[in-house]
Amino acid sequence: TLKRPQYIVLGLVVLTTLVILNLPGHAAARLKLTIGSVFLPLFGLADASSGIAERAADSVTPRGTLAGESNRLRRENEQLRLQAIQLEEMARENQRLRDLVGWQHKAPWKLKLASVVLRDPENWWRTVEIDLGSRDGIRPNMPVLSTDGLVGRVVAVKLTRSQVVLVGDPNCRVSALVQNEGRDTGVIGASGPLDGKLVEMSYLSRHADLKPGQRVLTSGLGGIFPRGIPIGTIVDSQLVEYGLYVMARVRLSANLSALEEVWVLLP
Repeated sequence: TLKRPQYIVLGLVVLTTLVILNLPGHAAARLKLTIGSVFLPLFGLADASSGIAERAADSVTPRGTLAGESNRLRRENEQLRLQAIQLEEMARENQRLRDLVGWQHKAPWKLKLASVVLRDPENWWRTVEIDLGSRDGIRPNMPVLSTDGLVGRVVAVKLTRSQVVLVGDPNCRVSALVQNEGRDTGVIGASGPLDGKLVEMSYLSRHADLKPGQRVLTSGLGGIFPRGIPIGTIVDSQLVEYGLYVMARVRLSANLSALEEVWVLLP
């Protein structure tokens, strides 16, 4: 049911309608003009808003175009990231080669740089092939080393390539000495069965004063390896053969599993 104020408003609307209908023609026209002047700006604003909305809709890029642009930007980003990785690797390679050249000038030996080009799949940790051969003056039994230490020796030579047997192989025994007061000497033999970075140093005196961390170098005995090439460091030691001599484990200085360039020591 309608309340009193609502009855009053309804009566005023009906009364106003009757008055307008009974007005003379010129008075009714003037009243319409007045009402129109009040509501016309509102209609104009609505039309303007509708036009803005239409123009905004026209300016929105279709979803398919946006997806294509996103994929293109993603591909460009991947290409730039790959280029950055390549440039970083090139910078490391250049720095490594500069270090190699600088080390060559400091080394007390006559050296020739070679690249490792092949590993024997049947003897992965014990032999490698380098890109120097007889035409480069390479001969069997020439020592091979890296900037970190002894690598091995040349065992076979072709015209353009040579095979190198690595430290830790039974065919690459090295006379070595411990850098301590006693200058204890022994022989570097085979590597351990579980860790290729460890080799055995045998025939040390039972009175050898060995401590972990002591450096091990080539002794110069045996006629193949000159004196003073770093081999590694003592890890531990124990008496063997009923206490007749001491056997020590030596951690190699050179990382034989990650060789890229090596130096051949020339006579």
